[in-house]
Amino acid sequence: MAHSPKLLLIGLIYLCALHCVRAQINPDDITIIRDKWGVPHIFAPKDEQVAYGLGWASAEDNFHDMQENILPVRGRTAEYKGKTGAIMDVFGHLMNVNGLVEASYDTSFSDKFKTVLDGYCQGVNAYAAAHPNELLLKKVFPISPKDVVKAYTFSLAFMTHVHFDLGRIFRGHITRHEMNVGVGSNGMAVSSTKTKDGKTYLAINSHQPLEGPFAWYEAHLCSEEGWNILGANFPGGVSMLVGANENLGWGHTLNYPDMDDVYKLTMHKKDKLKYKFDGKWEELEVRKLKLKVKMFGFLKIPIKRTFYWSKYGTTIKTKTGMYSVRFPSNMDIRSAEQWYRMNKASSLDEFTAALDMQALPGINIVYADKEDNIYYLCNGLFPYRNPAYDWKQVLPGDTSATLWEAKFHPRKDLPQVLNPPSGYLVNTNNTPFNCTAPEDNLSPEDYDETMGFLTDDNNRSLRYHALIAAYDKLSWEEFKALKYDLSFAKPAHNNFMLGIEKLLSLDAGKYPGIAEEVNMLNNWDRVTDINSEAASIVILCIEFMVNELVEAGKLPGVTTLTEEEVVAAVRFAQKHLLKYFKTVHVPLGNIQRHIRGDVSLPVGGAPDILAALHTEFYENGIMKARAGDSYIELVRYSKDGIEIETINCYGASNKPDSPHYTDQMEMFVNKQTKTMTLDKETIFREAVRKYHPK
Repeated sequence: MAHSPKLLLIGLIYLCALHCVRAQINPDDITIIRDKWGVPHIFAPKDEQVAYGLGWASAEDNFHDMQENILPVRGRTAEYKGKTGAIMDVFGHLMNVNGLVEASYDTSFSDKFKTVLDGYCQGVNAYAAAHPNELLLKKVFPISPKDVVKAYTFSLAFMTHVHFDLGRIFRGHITRHEMNVGVGSNGMAVSSTKTKDGKTYLAINSHQPLEGPFAWYEAHLCSEEGWNILGANFPGGVSMLVGANENLGWGHTLNYPDMDDVYKLTMHKKDKLKYKFDGKWEELEVRKLKLKVKMFGFLKIPIKRTFYWSKYGTTIKTKTGMYSVRFPSNMDIRSAEQWYRMNKASSLDEFTAALDMQALPGINIVYADKEDNIYYLCNGLFPYRNPAYDWKQVLPGDTSATLWEAKFHPRKDLPQVLNPPSGYLVNTNNTPFNCTAPEDNLSPEDYDETMGFLTDDNNRSLRYHALIAAYDKLSWEEFKALKYDLSFAKPAHNNFMLGIEKLLSLDAGKYPGIAEEVNMLNNWDRVTDINSEAASIVILCIEFMVNELVEAGKLPGVTTLTEEEVVAAVRFAQKHLLKYFKTVHVPLGNIQRHIRGDVSLPVGGAPDILAALHTEFYENGIMKARAGDSYIELVRYSKDGIEIETINCYGASNKPDSPHYTDQMEMFVNKQTKTMTLDKETIFREAVRKYHPK
């Protein structure tokens, strides 16, 4: 059959485009510089080559956790981790990550970003091929751009807290949407009007687990196409999730509006797959899941589970009925490209244009730039919900009146503040309506009530506002002192364990068995430094109460502490200290430790402190740091350029044989930072190692 010249031309264009996307990258065109801290600085002419270098360098430092972020979207975490991994595989199935990405990948991304995704995958796959002994499971590699996008989509569903409601449904006690503010994060920006040196300050301080697939990884990316950013991402990220370039920077904190909806279906009495919708009977789609679950360390047992899909979305059968969950985070897959565009933005206008993609379904943004702009956005995808319903409750799943479309409020409808007269912005996972000085704050009445924005503060927000209000202007050292503050507010307040102040105001005469401990708490200065003995009691009490409330099914969610629960916690702390330390007078640094390998250091901090730290029981009565302050990036902008200080809680590498496995730990516990730069000449001059990714 003869082909027309037009069709041949179209075919050639298509083949050329396909070739461009899949063009093999030469690693000799990429240079990786390792500085004295082991942080990778990746240089190449094109963005996709830089992405290749990032894939390779990330795998050099943390190939294990990169793989852990891919396994759930392949449905293979259970094969590696057993029953605990099966939970991740099930969530991936319920979130419909594979179906969404397979259906919309081709039309969702720009051609340029597809080359970036492909370049990243080439780098990771090259490392996997060269290091087969590091593979967790067979037949995971090579990975594709779709795998990377699936991992992003899966992770964002967790960042918008869908798993909390899914978990409540499985446990059979869901009654309403509840906020759960746990580990937390900080974002702080101060304009030149409030700084003594006339510079613009930014604290990027997202709190995350210290280890694992959602722990921060630091890198510097620099291409000749305008990509030059130092920041951090999670293992498997193709750009920085937080960071700073020559022109601007931003940090993220999780926000807690109502970002998913739960529906109870009205089921047919006889036909188990039929549910009522607008007076008619519709049939559920059956979606089966097959897993292999590792048992006894070596067996892989095949397991099948059945889930469903209704007009509302993913559907789960429980003893109390059928529930569907609908959430925007599984309706858009472009988040990776939005972050990439944020990386490359050179002005506030370009940055907000990237935000207007609205591919991030949640997450607060705190921003600053060289033009002295500071900006806060309570970001999210919010559907146009019917105001006749209470969207915090379980909704009727039998009417189109509760079935919102995948059409969302534009950014202009969301809570945001640009350049407040007070000169500062902050978010600590608290309400968006307390992000600056009282006279500059937003009003909840101005926003759609169905969005369900948090209206409460937490200890960190109350403490920060109290501290910064005392300054007319801040020095750089004073700004850092605020970020590293170790104190509880007075009165103490936590917005998921209400009544935490009871712990510090018990009547010693009422409880003679713990009178000494109660008096220590009553007289405590509320500072969680390593020398505080009362802080040791507080840390143990909080850990006990959280564990007890989780066991009782009260967390995640919001619960009010009773005096009985607080007293039980103090008794537990007393018993623990006497058992392991033979006294209740134990400095916090003796019980709370920052541990990795052979290094164990005393560390201050506590949950919901600005210098936040969450711990877990370790051994011999010790509490080991597990989450909170982890990667910190402190930035100053001025007419002279950018100044950057950072610190990682452990080091640049997660491999025990690396010299950078623990080399930042001592600085981290002492609240010290390392000086970093975006300047290529300086980086090459001070390089410890220079190589190509091969």
